[in-house]
Amino acid sequence: MLATAKVRHLRMTSRKLAYVMVPLRKLTVAQAMALLSSANRRAAGPLAKLIASAFANARQTNPVLREDEVIISKLVADEGPTWKRFRPAAFGRAVQVLKRTSHVTVELEKK
Repeated sequence: MLATAKVRHLRMTSRKLAYVMVPLRKLTVAQAMALLSSANRRAAGPLAKLIASAFANARQTNPVLREDEVIISKLVADEGPTWKRFRPAAFGRAVQVLKRTSHVTVELEKK
């Protein structure tokens, strides 16, 4: 493992993140950033920021690294805590609304 980065309590479900994450595994950082810049999903923004952060962490120890020399070895979205909210329903009842969060981890390796 060359470098790692995590984002915690991301206000998005892990299932929605998985739609964008699955094609990114085993790609180089340059390919992943190009794919994320053209993705039409809300999850693409936070994932691009996370991969850029992991690459910056890798450059701290090895400043001559290039984006096409580093691959994404691990990209995982785990379930975070769920916010519980209530909204009014018919006949004076209340219905629970679950606002799910995620913890995302990325690890980079040298090609």
